[in-house]
This record gives sequence, C-alpha cells and structure tokens, in this order.
Amino acid sequence: MGSISFGGSSAAIGLDIGTDHIRVAQVKPAGAGFELSGYGRVDIPMGAVVEGEIVDVDAVTSAIKELQRRSNVRGKNVAIGVANQKVIVRLIDLPYMERTELEGAIQYQAQDYIPMAVEESILDFQIIGDYMTPSDEHMMEVLLVAAHRDMIGNAVAAVEGAGLKLTQIDVSSFAIVRALMGMGQPVVASADEGAAVGVIHISSGITNITVVERGVPRFNRISSLAGNQFTQAIANVMNLTFDEAEALKLQVGLPDVESGMSDVPEGIDPSLVQPVQESLEREVNKFIAEVRRSLDYYLTQTAQVRTIQRILLTGSGAQLKNLAGYLEKGLQAKVEIGDPLAYVKPVSGSQQAVTSDSYGSVVAIGLAMGGLQS
Repeated sequence: MGSISFGGSSAAIGLDIGTDHIRVAQVKPAGAGFELSGYGRVDIPMGAVVEGEIVDVDAVTSAIKELQRRSNVRGKNVAIGVANQKVIVRLIDLPYMERTELEGAIQYQAQDYIPMAVEESILDFQIIGDYMTPSDEHMMEVLLVAAHRDMIGNAVAAVEGAGLKLTQIDVSSFAIVRALMGMGQPVVASADEGAAVGVIHISSGITNITVVERGVPRFNRISSLAGNQFTQAIANVMNLTFDEAEALKLQVGLPDVESGMSDVPEGIDPSLVQPVQESLEREVNKFIAEVRRSLDYYLTQTAQVRTIQRILLTGSGAQLKNLAGYLEKGLQAKVEIGDPLAYVKPVSGSQQAVTSDSYGSVVAIGLAMGGLQS
C-alpha cells in the first residue's frame, strides 16, 4: 500500500481488527441506499492487538481465516481501518495550490505538523476547501493523515497472510462517522451542517474521540481509556478474573446518574452491586475528564464553534448501563446512542449476526461503505 485511502476503491467488504474481536461487514448498493449482505465476528487471542496496533501478525491472520470460514461474507477485496497512537490526523491551512502541486509539496510540509519522521510514515491528504483571508490571501484547508510505516506493514501482512487483497486502508474514525452520519464529500456528509458533533466510539482497547464540523471530521484523538480498563478496575477491587469482572460490569452497570438508584439484576448477589458500581464510577469520571480535555482542546483551536451540544456514543463499551447519562451530565451535551444501521439495511442472512453485535459493528460497516465510494 502506497498510501492511506479516504475511499474510492471498489471494495465492499470492511474488516475491523479490534482488541478482542475481528469483525467483517459486506455492504452493497440497494436503490438509493445500501444493504448489509453479510456480517460476522470472531474472538481474537488476548495480546494479539494492543491499543489498536497488531503485535502478533500470525494470531491475527489465523483469526481472519476463522472469520472467513464462519461468516457469510464472500470476497477477497477488503478495506481495513487503523486507529492507534501511530496514526495522526491534522487539519492544516496552506497557501492555495492545485492538487498536483500539493502532492509534491505535502512531503515537505508534513514534517511541521506530525510528531514522527516523514520518511518513516505513509502520508495521505484530502482537500477540504479553500477560502480568502482578510488580506486577500488564497488559502486551503487540508486534512492530513500520517501513519507509521511499520504499523501499516503489520496490518498488511496479517490481511494478506489470510489470502485477502487489501484495497483500502482507512482511518477508523472516518469509518465510524461515515456509518453513523452518512456518506458524502469530501469524507462524510452530516445532517448537522454548520454544527459541531462529537462522536465517541468506545471499544474494548481504545476510545476514538472525533469532532465533526460542517460534515467533516476535523479532529480525532485516541485514548487508551476504554472498556477493558473499566473491567480491569472491577477485577482488581474484587479479586476476580477478567471474564468474571466483564460479566458483572455488563449485568450491574452504573446506577442512575440522577437518583443514584439501581436495580439488582436477577442472579446477582446484592452485596456485589455497590463495589462494582463504585469501581465503575471512578473509571467513568476519569473517562469523562479525558473526553472533556479533548473536546476543550478542539474548541480552543476553532473560532467557528464555541460548544459541542450533541454527542453520538457508539462501540462495544457503550453497552455499559447508564453510561450515556453520566456522559450527558459530565459533558453538558445531549448524548445519543449512534445507530450503525442508520444507512444500511440488513438482509435476512445478516440480520441476526449484526443485531446481536450492533454496538460493535459500526467500524466494519463504515469501512465497507467507504469501499463503495467512487
């Protein structure tokens, strides 16, 4: 792969390589919309992917092969997403130039904006728009993406080792926004034109924090505070295995943020509820502070938007009971659960598989949607 793509290949299969699972989605055009013709998910060995980066190529390759056997997705051309600390997304302003000229200039300009050596990176860019300054200087906004070459190399090796053809590497945050808010130009289109919307995608290993303004993902930050950290906090306090703590986390959840009350789930010892919820509350408060810092940083960098009043919440970690209410109160914004099926309709063969994994399916669906862009 010579570059990271913002879309444009003929691939209609999205492959999401996560910390705990690998997911695959196949999307096809259907009239004015799209249909989800195939979907699947398999577990991945613990430690094979750490904070969004593949560290055990062979284990990931084996899991992809297992997914091919078990899912109803057929095809060799796939798009994958990358989301980790070795992927940098920057919105930069440059003097106006034609695209062909920018292609050459970006190699020299990029070093001023990314905290990694250009020669060790794969670069791509998207021209967002152009404008005139008060002094009549013609400028352009460019969305710059840089990814560490070795990290991309591991992803390519894992996919190609499973006998698949990698046609597109996307930024996972772009795929998330595409699935939740639709496709358009240059990257996504939004029903919230002129407004900034926060998108928080909590997976098991990482959290993607994105701000979409005027239809464009203009800010992205990766945090290691995610679902597994919530689980581990319970395991540490209560001396449980990770799997036992995960089950308790999902069954008990957080108390109601306003009343502080919570129902004791059937089959759960009532004495376990309080320590579980206290552990979760401590972690969620840290998480809210992390998100707030990210959103506040974005707001200091833009003159057009003063507040972010709407947030879409998604990802497997968003299943935590009452989490949306805590985020809404802590961030002073309306929090909605994002719908990964807002723009795709599952067919009968994929309906059950995607419904049982609706919170976690958004990246794979968005990657497949991106593969259909012409």
